[in-house]
Amino acid sequence: MSDARPRKRSLTLHGHRTSVSLEDAFWVAFVEMARAEGVSVNALAARIDRDRGVTAGLASAIRVAVLKYVRASTEN
Repeated sequence: MSDARPRKRSLTLHGHRTSVSLEDAFWVAFVEMARAEGVSVNALAARIDRDRGVTAGLASAIRVAVLKYVRASTEN
């Protein structure tokens, strides 16, 4: 998890394959977030994609969602 370069991974959103590039730390937290919510990574990505609007790219929207998740989990 020491590599700061984004790593590309494939996801399936709404029945279509796509790829998203995130740094390892974000991938780890994203998987943790999906597990905590009891959904697959693809389902969580699809929800974030649906809710992101047109002003943000998917990778950015995932990073923001992960940041919110981490902040909320540290407040408890």
